[in-house]
Amino acid sequence: MAHDRYESPFCTRYASDEMQYVFSADHKFKTWRKLWIALARAEQRQGLPITDAQIAELEAHADDINYDVAEAREKEVRHDVMSHVYAYGVQCPSAKGIIHLGATSCYVGDNTDVIVMREGLRIIRRKLLNVVSLLADFADRYKDMPALAYTHLQPAQLTTVGKRATLWLNELMLDYGELEHRIASLKLLGSKGTTGTQASFVELFDGDSAKIRAVEEDIAREMGFDAVVPVSGQTYSRKVDSMVVGVLAGIAQSASKFSNDLRILQNFKEMEEPFEAHQIGSSAMPYKRNPMRSERITALARYVMTDSLNPAFTAATQWFERTLDDSANKRVAVAEAFLATDAILGIMLNVCDGLVVYPKVVRQRVMKELPFMATENIMMDAVRRGGDRQELHERLREHSMAAARHVKEEGGDNDLIERVCADPAFGLRREEVDAILDPARFTGRSAEQVEEYLRDVVNPVLEANRSLLGERAQLSV
Repeated sequence: MAHDRYESPFCTRYASDEMQYVFSADHKFKTWRKLWIALARAEQRQGLPITDAQIAELEAHADDINYDVAEAREKEVRHDVMSHVYAYGVQCPSAKGIIHLGATSCYVGDNTDVIVMREGLRIIRRKLLNVVSLLADFADRYKDMPALAYTHLQPAQLTTVGKRATLWLNELMLDYGELEHRIASLKLLGSKGTTGTQASFVELFDGDSAKIRAVEEDIAREMGFDAVVPVSGQTYSRKVDSMVVGVLAGIAQSASKFSNDLRILQNFKEMEEPFEAHQIGSSAMPYKRNPMRSERITALARYVMTDSLNPAFTAATQWFERTLDDSANKRVAVAEAFLATDAILGIMLNVCDGLVVYPKVVRQRVMKELPFMATENIMMDAVRRGGDRQELHERLREHSMAAARHVKEEGGDNDLIERVCADPAFGLRREEVDAILDPARFTGRSAEQVEEYLRDVVNPVLEANRSLLGERAQLSV
């Protein structure tokens, strides 16, 4: 680690080595060479005078990049692609003349960007599915546990701990659908030439359009794609970057919702994120167990959501067939959106693998509010015993207001039930009221909804992706 210059926290603290490599210079330049080999092989198939020996020479040096030669050359010519064409030619003297034949810089630059984004999205998909798997297990385990639900962050009718987890799950499953669509929709730029007209390939193949199309088809197939974009300027549409980062921003939104909910629940002492044996919560307050992982998710999610504006503005300001104001921005914005989302999901894996629930606190908080929610049930039970509904309704209103004042103004416990039991108008004994106050009677279809959602929505996706599951995360910092 260099201590005398800025280093991105994405590299030193947050993103995985796996995702960092996908966006590394080494991976980029090796992909360039694969694309040059694919181009040469496709051109050979369509009759250009390229020999098997030349292609074999290119393949022999696909991975041993002579960076010193490329870097020295770039200092002279100030062009990264032509510097690497030159360096490749130094290693492959017999193939020197056919490297990059007919192509423009975007042939390697843009096609590599698409390949890299697809690899990054596949990593994101794997991690997202593992988060979904952990939350699905959690939802199933706690599907029956009554818990306070909230509207406006005020106590509302009851839910269950597991049902609430399906709300987090559902947003992630929406993201999964978008992610799958985006991966399936990605297309290579292909070999379109300087302004997208393929004019240089028209010259190479004497105007034979069938051969020019076949070259692109061969390149796409070799690089693992079904198709190339049908039309373009010099570059693929920068809306593609915006759409890809938009998917990542969607995941960030879902992650932020989850982390904020968990931070509030940790304040309520109902749930908390894992806390390691030697972890320090505060430098000043030794007793504290701060939700630092959830806070980090919130922070990184905010970055990704904001970062999604970068490719949107870039897409909106590309003039005609292309301008170069995209390059400096996209190489930062797109890469860091992936690195940050990778970090978010890594933290979520850690958190969801060790979520802690405190059942007694959950129940205690339920029972403090349940008397207010149960007033209609109490009233109906008393009516069945011969009471007057209107009179009972008014008496419940008065008792509820008095109990609320006792809680808010005097700091006492909710004594609504004691007031009702002491009122002869209701004719109810304490054990009869306690039976009414069973929290499970107030959670509606929560448990069934969890079962149905997991069975019909989540489990089929997890089953179809079984080979990707089983990942866990350990935080290094």
